[in-house]
Amino acid sequence: MSAEESAELTTRRDEREAVRKASPLSSRLVFEAIRQHGEEELRRPASALWWSGVAAGVLICFSVWGEALLRAKLPDTEWRYIIENAGYSMGFLLVILGRMQLFTENTITTVVPVVLRHNGPAFWRTMRLWAVVLAANVVGAFGIAAFMAFAPVMEEDVAAAVAELSRHATGLTGAESFYRGIPAGVLIAALVWMMPSAKSSRVPLIILFTWLIALGDFTHIVAGSVEMAYLMVQNELDIGPALTRFFLPVLAGNVIGGTVVFTLLTWAQIKAEIKEGT
Repeated sequence: MSAEESAELTTRRDEREAVRKASPLSSRLVFEAIRQHGEEELRRPASALWWSGVAAGVLICFSVWGEALLRAKLPDTEWRYIIENAGYSMGFLLVILGRMQLFTENTITTVVPVVLRHNGPAFWRTMRLWAVVLAANVVGAFGIAAFMAFAPVMEEDVAAAVAELSRHATGLTGAESFYRGIPAGVLIAALVWMMPSAKSSRVPLIILFTWLIALGDFTHIVAGSVEMAYLMVQNELDIGPALTRFFLPVLAGNVIGGTVVFTLLTWAQIKAEIKEGT
């Protein structure tokens, strides 16, 4: 091979590599990246899932706390609502970038292996992970809510804002909580779907999607559990209304939004490519 041919081959190789790096990941590759991550999560021991879930339940409190801080400190104007909802992103940044177990992320991540295999063992492994992570998230949420309610860590105006936000979140009807949970589930699943392609833009992506959840007044089962628990530990909310008006409807809405609406529709658009590639 002459020097000119070698140089031309090197140039073409460099050009192909540049095109590969500039091109976004295909839907099939994104699906595969999420599948691999889901498989890793399903293989983790229950104790690891539990403590990661508890940590997520604790740290997600900064979504409620961040929003309350902005509400308390900003002037009472028409635009305050738009700005204060940016505080809702704080807890999600901590949890997602910290790779902690958040139940709503798993409505897509651990469902992908199930839709590929269509068998009982895959389904029950996913149900096991969901049960462990959701329970851990709720335990963490109650622990941090008790700390917020009884430890002298918040100024009076911030505590009043937390209580106001909590009453609003849990004061919806069961139907409202359910339907508002569906867009939240879709947005979290869409966020997880976009993360493999996001690379250096992950922080603004997380902020944008979770800010939209707050701005749209959608309901999220884990962040909302902090608000629910904040009222319950102070005997302001009974367990019956908490379960029927908030927890169970929001849980169902998030699962339907994340799994039925987003994940299964995503699978429908690429399943022919997956089968052709096998």
